[in-house]
Amino acid sequence: METRIDLMSNEFGAKFSKRFAAAGLLVHQSALPRSTQELVSLRTSQINGCGFCVDLHTKEAAAGGETAVRLNLVAAWRESAVFTEAERAALALAEEGTRLADAHQGVSDETWAEVCKHYDDDQVAALVSLIALVNAANRTGVITRMKGGAYEPGQFDDFTKN
Repeated sequence: METRIDLMSNEFGAKFSKRFAAAGLLVHQSALPRSTQELVSLRTSQINGCGFCVDLHTKEAAAGGETAVRLNLVAAWRESAVFTEAERAALALAEEGTRLADAHQGVSDETWAEVCKHYDDDQVAALVSLIALVNAANRTGVITRMKGGAYEPGQFDDFTKN
């Protein structure tokens, strides 16, 4: 499978990507812990099968100091003892918020209450926004068949500053 279109080399795609990245930068700069952001982004990308995004978030998390053990266990976080209660709540929200079609209720009241127990309103807003953004990015990656494997940590740092 070849990548269908390189949005960064397309005039409209590049403009859209820059604005999309600005929204991501806002979340990145929020009070939501960076490690939680990467774990949630990784889990969401795993669920959606976006190779490029799994590659990106795995490498960014590792560059940020995340351990290989924790990264390797994200897909099986419910059966793992290496995540905090707050991280587990965020991962549950990511799963339920990503798998909307799999449950008639969307995000359960139990999961929402657990998230609100561990995060303040600004962090919850950032978490919800992050899950929405990563789901959108995953869909872009899957639709255009972006490949994983070539991402380098910090690759988009300059892009989000301009």
